[in-house]
Amino acid sequence: QVQLVESGGGLVQSGGSLRLSCVASVSIFSFSAMSWYRQAPGKQRELVATISSGDYPNYADSVKGRFTISTDNAKKSVYLQMNSLKPEDTAVYFCKANPRGRTKDYWGQGTQVTVSS
Repeated sequence: QVQLVESGGGLVQSGGSLRLSCVASVSIFSFSAMSWYRQAPGKQRELVATISSGDYPNYADSVKGRFTISTDNAKKSVYLQMNSLKPEDTAVYFCKANPRGRTKDYWGQGTQVTVSS
């Protein structure tokens, strides 16, 4: 069974930075794409960033220019570098992996990001 473990969340002041990590239990070559989602209290889960096979990244308009998604194949990891953080970025951030040749997605347990004003 594939496991995804997120880390790197915490409390940061507005304008600060955090780097989230998602470590997979298998090679990330097993996945056609990996994504970061977030869910704030009282809101639906939303897509933040995706990186697909070929290393093509896509971002939500709300984070474009501030967040960067990247992968490290040797470490079986995907990262989300978050700069110029705003209070509205406060949410639980989740890692998602899309396995090749399967319809079921894999999700991590999430890591809390809190941005204070």
